[in-house]
Amino acid sequence: MSTGSRNKRRKNESDKGQRGEFVEKVVKIKRCAAVVKGGRRFSFAAMVVVGDGKGKVGWGYGKANEVPPSVEKAVKEGTRSMVQVPMDESTIPHIVKGRFGAAQVILVPATPGTGVIAGAAVRAVCEAAGITDILTKSFGSNNPVPLVKATIAALQQLRPKFDVERLRGVTLS
Repeated sequence: MSTGSRNKRRKNESDKGQRGEFVEKVVKIKRCAAVVKGGRRFSFAAMVVVGDGKGKVGWGYGKANEVPPSVEKAVKEGTRSMVQVPMDESTIPHIVKGRFGAAQVILVPATPGTGVIAGAAVRAVCEAAGITDILTKSFGSNNPVPLVKATIAALQQLRPKFDVERLRGVTLS
């Protein structure tokens, strides 16, 4: 095998999960069966987290008769539903709690070098948003779909330090 083809293969492998400038992570693929006259008809639903790695993140849910079209639909919806996440260098500005249904998530800022300490669903959201140092704990449900929604709800509650100072009329240390 020549060096050129090896480098091409490496380049293609590193591009997996990225479209353009966005990072996409498939969180969950569900298979649903509808019983019809001739047997079972299967369809698929995909939950995808999309982010730019620089503070924007969104989620999408797509359904189709095959897996690839459902993932494409979810990515398309995820890019439309992106929200801006205020960040303090590589972490979040303050502790925040998010909730969706029975799923609860607590996000705690961490010192540089800590890494992303989180379960699979919360980790996907944090990494897609570009957060590299964070501590998390989830309560209630361990279903990845509401966990992703709770995590994004928590990230939407974040306020940068200068906003809090301006709103309260004080200087924070």
